[in-house]
Amino acid sequence: MPSPDATEVWLAHLAHEQRYSSHTIDAYRHDLQLLQRCCAGQALKTLDALDLRQALRRLHGQGHEPRSLARALAAWRSYYTWCVRAGHLSGNPAVGIRAPKAPRNLPKALSVDQAQALLDRAQLPPAESPVEKRDMAMFEVLYSAGLRLAELVSLDWRARQGPEYRSQSWIELEEAQAIVRGKGNKTRIVPLGHQALAALQAWLPVRASLLAPQSGVDARAALFLGVRGARISPRVVQLQLQALARRTGLPVHVHPHSLRHSFASHLLQSSHDLRAVQELLGHANISTTQIYTRLDFQHLAATYDQAHPRAQRKTDA
Repeated sequence: MPSPDATEVWLAHLAHEQRYSSHTIDAYRHDLQLLQRCCAGQALKTLDALDLRQALRRLHGQGHEPRSLARALAAWRSYYTWCVRAGHLSGNPAVGIRAPKAPRNLPKALSVDQAQALLDRAQLPPAESPVEKRDMAMFEVLYSAGLRLAELVSLDWRARQGPEYRSQSWIELEEAQAIVRGKGNKTRIVPLGHQALAALQAWLPVRASLLAPQSGVDARAALFLGVRGARISPRVVQLQLQALARRTGLPVHVHPHSLRHSFASHLLQSSHDLRAVQELLGHANISTTQIYTRLDFQHLAATYDQAHPRAQRKTDA
């Protein structure tokens, strides 16, 4: 059976052998203490599956969010797994227990007007500098192709397949498309709209102005470059998009994934072709894409409320 300080032995194991951060160690300690308090100070070694389920229900009733309960349950399960492996317990009481299901938040998509205002640089002069042209090409491609941020920064300006360097993702201007390797190393072809093509054609002639003399093969292949001549980082894309959103006066926070969500929502509103949107987004499971049908329903419901003569009837007393 575990000694009274078994939890500290386990936490020391995580810290020194698994090299977990001090923040994670503190969180795990807190989760174990929480479990013990829920069970009136009963020794952790004596708890069974029923005790753990009751603890979860009690914490849920006290207002703990499903995500925090899922994290706590993961900590409990990890602790008991260690106890079993160390020979302290014969079985893991946390096996098979599930935390309360967290509600799935709707992705935050821009309205069509907001997306147009952002990409048209509402009330701003046309993009003139290389950085401005780069930014507009990035944002047009994000919205046109529905790319993930990691997929965007991985794009090369053309395919290179040699011994020195092999492209994973690239654009093909003449074919108006991009070849993208996404999650799970799955490659898909996504079309590029004429606005994205126009922005790329404005950017590519000035792209070399951001290359540094010492730039390596990855930078020379990259479609989008930072001001120091290397492949652009995801963080720079985020900051530049947020800055443009502020300058154009959008009243919402805009993240690169907002443009992916907007792409999916707007395409689904127009086409109602869920399978096509799934393919374009690179979702392995259509259930992931179906979240956008809820956004589409919200759009339809709003249209109904505005247009139907009896949608918002007022009743007289």
